[in-house]
Amino acid sequence: MKLGRGALAQGLLRCHDCGCLTKQAADRSPVCRVCGSRLHARQPHSMQRTGAFLLSAYALYIPANIFPIMTVTQLGVGEPHTILGGIIALIDGGMVPIAILVLIASILVPLLKLLGISLLLFNVHYRRPMNAYKWTMLYRVIAFVGRWSMLDIFMISILVALVDLGGVSQVIAGPAATAFAAVVVLTMFAAKSFDPRLIWDNQQSL
Repeated sequence: MKLGRGALAQGLLRCHDCGCLTKQAADRSPVCRVCGSRLHARQPHSMQRTGAFLLSAYALYIPANIFPIMTVTQLGVGEPHTILGGIIALIDGGMVPIAILVLIASILVPLLKLLGISLLLFNVHYRRPMNAYKWTMLYRVIAFVGRWSMLDIFMISILVALVDLGGVSQVIAGPAATAFAAVVVLTMFAAKSFDPRLIWDNQQSL
């Protein structure tokens, strides 16, 4: 499919705040004519910020899956659970649909988000041949589904608040909960800081 001329090729800049298109001026610094914000052809240092968030998320993804995410204490005896251990416990308890939901939201979605953003950065940085339409759709999916990865944290928060019977029964959040929440937030920041217009710049240069 033949691509039309983009706004940048026509000398137009889009404001990140109000969305107004403003004609580039060669004799002065570009400023939005509506809200007065400083204009940039692309988000400054987009790939560097995305890469930093991504590397931090990768570093925290390992402890998020290795350390216990919660400890269930009954009659003074504590039983720690990792994310995978909790899924296995749900399956043993006959709650297979919930186990599948936790598996998708807590393990597969964060991992696929990390890999998806990594592929976007890799292809844009090395200017590899890519279908801009398909990769833009991938970016939109990554940006949309990221918030659902917080399911585990919401569930643990509810359990900690509701199951507190002193020495009889208690649920305590583990160290992996903090790491997992940080992974989710960092991947959301990585997706937000990535400028998808770089995908089309790469496509138009082929």
